[in-house]
Amino acid sequence: MPIITVKMLEGRSDEQKRALVEKVTEAVSETAGAPKENISIIIEEMSKNHYAVAGVRAIDK
Repeated sequence: MPIITVKMLEGRSDEQKRALVEKVTEAVSETAGAPKENISIIIEEMSKNHYAVAGVRAIDK
């Protein structure tokens, strides 16, 4: 039973998240041979002030 966690910055629409989980489910099913009904996906959204690259927070870009 694959469990996938997707961490991303907040701001995506419900439509985008729906498309994401559909595509990730399909990819995992095809590559791991897992039935779609056994694949769980957790989306963890982060605010831009909780994420930084190269010492610069996303909110400060």
